[in-house]
Formats: sequence, C-alpha cells, structure tokens
Amino acid sequence: MKSLRIMLLLTLIFGGYRSFAASEVETQFELANKLYAQNKFSEAAGAYEQIITNGTISSVLYFNLGNSQFKAGQLGQAIAAYRQAERLTPRDPDVRANLRFALNRVQGPTIKSTASQRWFGTLSLNEWTVLGFAGIWLTLGLLVARQIKPALATALKTWTWLSAGGTAVLFICLALALPQNTPGRIAIVTVTDATVRNSPLDEAPGAFTAHDGAELRVLDHKDEWVQVTDDAQRFGWVKRSSVNWSPRS
Repeated sequence: MKSLRIMLLLTLIFGGYRSFAASEVETQFELANKLYAQNKFSEAAGAYEQIITNGTISSVLYFNLGNSQFKAGQLGQAIAAYRQAERLTPRDPDVRANLRFALNRVQGPTIKSTASQRWFGTLSLNEWTVLGFAGIWLTLGLLVARQIKPALATALKTWTWLSAGGTAVLFICLALALPQNTPGRIAIVTVTDATVRNSPLDEAPGAFTAHDGAELRVLDHKDEWVQVTDDAQRFGWVKRSSVNWSPRS
C-alpha cells in the first residue's frame, strides 16, 4: 500500500471559494494528514470525508480517504473511495495500484471489469468530452479554411473527412464510457457479510452472501433495498445500509 499524499489539488468550482475558504480547507487537510501519520486512521478518514462533504472534490482527497479506510479495516469503503479517485484520474499509477491491492483482498462473489471497460476507463469522462469537442472545432476549422482558401479545398478534403470521422469515433467512445461512470451502476459491500435475499424483505430466504468490498451490479431499487447481481448471474436484494451506493440522479 502506498502512503497518503501530502499535496492537495483543490477543485474550485465556478470560482466559488474565497482565499480564506481555500486556507481553511488546507488546514483541515493538514489536520487529516497528521491524524493519519499518528495512526488514527478512523479519525483521519472522518476528516477527509468532512472536507469532501463541504464541497471540495479531489483525487488526492479520495486517495487519502481510501488509504485511511483501508488501514482502519473498512475494505469496502476504501474501494469506494479509490473508485472515486479513479474516475477523476484514471491513469494515476498510485490510485490503480492501491485499488488493485484492495480488490485482491475481497473474498467471495464480485464482478470483474471487462477488457472493454478497462479500455474505456483509461480516460475520464471530462477527457473524452474535451477530445470530442476538440475534434468538432478541428473539423469546423478545416471547413472554414476550405471556404476561405478555395485553392486548398482539394488538399484539405481528406483531412476534413478524417477529422469528422475521428470526432464521430470519439463521441461513440464517450457514449460507451458514460454508463460505466454513471452513479448507481455499482454497489460496493461495506459490511463484513451482506446477505443478498430473494426478495426485498427481511424474512426472505438468502440467495447468496457478499463479503466486505464485493462489487455488485445494480439492477433496481425499492425503498431500503437494492437489487443486485454478480458475475455468476445470481440475483437478489441487499439492504442499502450494507452497501456504498448512490442512486442515479
């Protein structure tokens, strides 16, 4: 396991943080780091979570939160935090290494990422979007150049079609990557043993047991229950209180 990171990358949404607010977040972050260094992992995790709850979103925060939760024995919560960090910085070697390390500790049924999911996950949704719109602007620029400089129309024709085709491919990739990053697609077990039942009732027979850190694909939800499945195509309902899960907005 890699240790926590000391540098905090602040995300200042819409310029909404004033200087004193940024300073306050940095102070809270330093306090959380000190708690971690003192082996007070549960307290450190709570401190990092408080910063996130207050509106600061950062891969570093989620990475350190995951480290703290892992050290505190909260495997499922740690994996959930690493997944958040992965969405923000999908190619970060430390995030990927720690996530893989934590996933290897999971016992029993879970879902595994496919090759296509791993490939589409090499870029964040923001990166796919930026590339797609860059392709649009490049294509428009080539079309304008052909209008302004008719002599270049023939020479630029092939490049225009290539740019348009590449842009279409990028937006197809964005569409395919979007479901993988949609909140509510995956539920992560955060208790030692979670009984997945045949129906959303406490007295329903158990279908199977999922252990701390197991990732289950979400199919539906009802009241305090979430319908899930694993790679073995077993279906059932698990209590929301037993998993880390955010419904689709």
